[in-house]
Amino acid sequence: MSEYKLPMLPPNVDLETKTVLKQLARANRALAELKGYADTIPNKHILLNAVMINEAKDSSAIENIITTHDDLYKAMSDASGASSAAKEVVSYRTALWFGYEQVKAREMLTTNMIVEIQGVIEKNRAGIRKLPGTVLMNERTGETVYTPPSGENEIRTLLSNLEKYINEDFDDIDPLIKLAVIHYQFESIHPFYDGNGRTGRIINVLYLVLKELLDSPILYLSSYIIRNKSAYYKLLQEVRTEENWEDWIIYILTGIEETAEETLQIVKKINAEVETMSAEIKEKLPKIYSKELIDLLFYEFYTKIAYIENGLSVSRKTAVNYLNALEKEGFLTSEKIGKERIYQNKRLYDLVKYRR
Repeated sequence: MSEYKLPMLPPNVDLETKTVLKQLARANRALAELKGYADTIPNKHILLNAVMINEAKDSSAIENIITTHDDLYKAMSDASGASSAAKEVVSYRTALWFGYEQVKAREMLTTNMIVEIQGVIEKNRAGIRKLPGTVLMNERTGETVYTPPSGENEIRTLLSNLEKYINEDFDDIDPLIKLAVIHYQFESIHPFYDGNGRTGRIINVLYLVLKELLDSPILYLSSYIIRNKSAYYKLLQEVRTEENWEDWIIYILTGIEETAEETLQIVKKINAEVETMSAEIKEKLPKIYSKELIDLLFYEFYTKIAYIENGLSVSRKTAVNYLNALEKEGFLTSEKIGKERIYQNKRLYDLVKYRR
C-alpha cells in the first residue's frame, strides 16, 4: 500500500452519480430544516454549548479518549482533579470555538488556521509532520493499511491544493459532496503527528459554516461515525484502492441527513426546556427572574457565583441569594468542587447526557 500516491483535487471522476444526487437531496433538506429552526432561536450560545460538548465527547471517543459527562462537568468548571481525558475533550471544544470564530471573521479556512486548530487540540506546536515513518495500521491485525504522504514539502503542497479546493468554487459540485471529498483528502494527507481525526471532524462543520449551510456550528458527524465506524474506515480505504467515491460520498451524505434530524430534535428539546424553566421561575421566583438570568443558567450545564455576579452586575451576596433560591425551588443542584460551589442545571444536563 506504500506505493499509493495521493492525487491532487478535484478527483478525476464523476462525483454526482444518480444515487449520490438522490441522497444529496435528502441531506440538503434535513440540513436546511435544522438551519431554519436554529435561526429562530434568540440565544444561539445555549444551543452551541450543549451540542458542542457532546461533539467534543464523541469525537474524542473515536480516538479512544473516553470520558463521562460527570468528568466533563468537573473539567469545565476548572477542577484540578478532572481526568486527563476530560481535559482533552475540553481542549477539543476550545479548538472548535477558535476555528468557528476564525472562519466567521475571515470568511475562509486556511492551512495556517487548520494548524492552529490542531495545536489547540493537542496543546503543542509540533505542527506539520516532518519526520518519515507514519503509517496507518489495522488495530486488530497490526497490518499497514495505508502510508500517508511523507515529508513537509509534499504535505504542504497537498494542503495548499486542499485549501484552494475548500475556498474556491472552481466547479459546480454541491458543497455537501465537496465536504465528503475534503474530509477524505484531509484524513489521507494525515498532516499531523496526532489529532488528525479530531481536526478533520472540526473542518467538516467549519466548511458548512463557511458555505453558509449553517450559521452556527451545530452539526457534527462524530456520533454517526461511532455507530458506523467499520464502514467509515472501509470506505475511506476503498476510495484509495478502488476509487469508490460513490459509496464514500453516500456514507457522508447519509450521516449529514441522520445527524441533522437528530440535532433538530435535541435543539427543539433544549429550546422547549428554556421556555418551560423561564415560565416556572417567573411564576415561583418573580423577584429574581430575568431573561439574562435564564441565559446564564443555560449557557453551560453548570454555573458559578461569579458568573451570576458578573453576568447580572449584582453583588456576590445577591448572586448567592439568587442561586440558593433557585436550588431551594429545585431548578439547580449544587456541590463543592475544589474550592468553589458549582450549581448544575440538572434538566439541561440530563437533556445533553441522554440525547438519544
